[in-house]
Amino acid sequence: MPKKLEFFYDCSSPWTYLAFNKIEAVAARHQADLVWRPFLVGGVFNTVNPSVYETRTNPVKAKARYYAKDLQDWANYYGIRIGNPSVFPVNSVKAMRGAFVALEHGKVAQYSRRIFESYWGNDLDISKDEVLRQIVRETGLDDTEFFEKIAAPAYKDKLRANTDELIERGGFGSPTIFVNGVMFFGNDRLQLVEWELDK
Repeated sequence: MPKKLEFFYDCSSPWTYLAFNKIEAVAARHQADLVWRPFLVGGVFNTVNPSVYETRTNPVKAKARYYAKDLQDWANYYGIRIGNPSVFPVNSVKAMRGAFVALEHGKVAQYSRRIFESYWGNDLDISKDEVLRQIVRETGLDDTEFFEKIAAPAYKDKLRANTDELIERGGFGSPTIFVNGVMFFGNDRLQLVEWELDK
């Protein structure tokens, strides 16, 4: 039976950026079919995990300091740059709808990498059309097609469907990874993902 590795992701999450950098290699090592599942993490937070907003409003100072250190430790370990975007949280809905367009053209990994790098590495606001247009062109996609599709009801529905499905399957944030239906949450669970793939 082929192994199925589903990667539910939203580019607005730094921890998802970390996991994104490893997920293709994990799939390749285990001959697993990697299924890209773009979704909207804000929709999940609003429905099942509103505590995220409470934590942002009233952070535990010691925990927040460690959180920042931990994130930079992981970024340094992976060899990527994760800064403090001037727009946070960012509205990622257009970017994540666009992932479906990239999927259709076999460019979802390249597109998603540029979205992550632009926002987390270069402090560019990925909610802006001009930022997305540059990313789309750099990825080799047609910007006219891209913007027409992400405004269409069908692509709005695709993103909503993935978001609703993740909630139904017990998800509460990004990244959420399923190995043949078994759920794992977070970049720091990739070892367990590999352990499950080895079974």
